[in-house]
Amino acid sequence: MNRVRNLLGCESAYKQHILGQGIGVAILDTGVNPHPDLQGRIMGFYDVLHQKTRPYDDNGHGTHVAGIIGGSGQASKGRYMGIAPECQLISIKVLDHKGNGNSKDVLTALDWVIAHKEEYNIRIINISVGTKPKEGTGEESALVRGVDRAWDNGLVVCVAAGNNGPKPQSITTPGISRKVITIGSSDDQQYVDVFGNRRYNYSGRGPTMSCVKKPDVVAPGSNIVSCNAACVRRGRPFYSSKSGTSMATPVVSGCIALLLSKYPDMTNVEVKLRLREYSEDLGLAREQQGWGLIQVDRLLQI
Repeated sequence: MNRVRNLLGCESAYKQHILGQGIGVAILDTGVNPHPDLQGRIMGFYDVLHQKTRPYDDNGHGTHVAGIIGGSGQASKGRYMGIAPECQLISIKVLDHKGNGNSKDVLTALDWVIAHKEEYNIRIINISVGTKPKEGTGEESALVRGVDRAWDNGLVVCVAAGNNGPKPQSITTPGISRKVITIGSSDDQQYVDVFGNRRYNYSGRGPTMSCVKKPDVVAPGSNIVSCNAACVRRGRPFYSSKSGTSMATPVVSGCIALLLSKYPDMTNVEVKLRLREYSEDLGLAREQQGWGLIQVDRLLQI
């Protein structure tokens, strides 16, 4: 994560000790394992699939995402620190051991987050989950209505653009919602392993079928090093590398946690407008880069 922090221009943010303290980030994913970098940081856990009460991750995706958002870097002596290492992590398991899930479970999780947002000071929802939009449903789909409801309840909802690029209209649901912040990968112009497949130009492209301009912003998503859920087993490495818009999305969620820790009264609409104003234009097509590459130093300026 040190590479990501340098790319984003985060160093001065760390020098100012703006670490996302007290900001709750709900992560809808495969769960979370008690990695050393997440010690004392997992403030809530809800298992939609099996109703287990102790945090676990039988896939590894959710733990990797959690580390990108707020890992302390303890096991690497700070080398692989997350973006907002003092934010609070609330894990909701909606995907199974294969990384598969269904809309009903995601909607249940969203309702749970809305009901518990005050209890855990949840300000941000990270959804590195998506499905191909069904013809004729689009923004009327249950998933889009679900994330829109969360947004209307004041939550900043960050959603992956998906890995079905580079064709137009390849943004996955619920990232097609015009309300949420949809995130693509800024560095997908290289062959990387994206969940078992070698991919190039994988980041989902807009516009949506409803002609909504997406993604909104991009962030690094290729070869991102973060927490390895399997490290709880003896002899396994503490970190692993993954690629995809699933990795770019928590980079943005972490940056927003930093922003809200500095400006706690900022609304989700104000956060989105600030992203539009302070992202760096990469000179790429709007349907590929959105407003551009997130830059946290600029984001935190008054």
